[in-house]
Amino acid sequence: MNTVVHVVRHGEVHNPEQILYGRLPGFGLSSRGQRQALIVAEALAGHDITHVVASPLQRAQETAAPLAAAHRLDVATDERLIEAGNLFEGLRVSVGDGALRRPEHWSKLRNPFLPSWGEPYVDIARRMLAAVYRARAAAEGHEAVCVSHQLPIWTLRRFLEARPLWHDPRQRQCSLASITSLVFDDDQLAEIVYSEPAGTTEPKVTGA
Repeated sequence: MNTVVHVVRHGEVHNPEQILYGRLPGFGLSSRGQRQALIVAEALAGHDITHVVASPLQRAQETAAPLAAAHRLDVATDERLIEAGNLFEGLRVSVGDGALRRPEHWSKLRNPFLPSWGEPYVDIARRMLAAVYRARAAAEGHEAVCVSHQLPIWTLRRFLEARPLWHDPRQRQCSLASITSLVFDDDQLAEIVYSEPAGTTEPKVTGA
């Protein structure tokens, strides 16, 4: 029996101050992000989707809404799909700017392999995998959609591909509104298929 879980990254976020918003409330989709959510819904319109679940954060819920509506489904919420925790949440962290220039924050950067500034990669991978398997069970024999965030999705993919979880963020293959489809044969992962119905965006793009 084949079951597919489409892990969707949310669309672009309205973030004029360009802060690292992480799990902060009140960060919804920009007008472009709303269009991207509609594009994802259109891309999956012909699929046999019977379950839609999203991170509790506003941008994920808003991305999931048109897709769920197209299939006459409610959006379920799974806390395990949430953005990664980060000690720099609420601050500007672009290179040469903001918090990274202040010595009091440098100790948080001591271990990029963990990472020391945020939620451990292995914890992200485990909670994401649990959420995916729950969605797979809910849509057994059909298709499910999980709407999440760039780092959790990319960490999950590296875990499933048996690659080291530490990575260069500039090399993530997880554009805004992208779809990472996990194809299961019964309860065994058989294939990972990646697509970008809304186009390619840089991993560090503003509003991500």
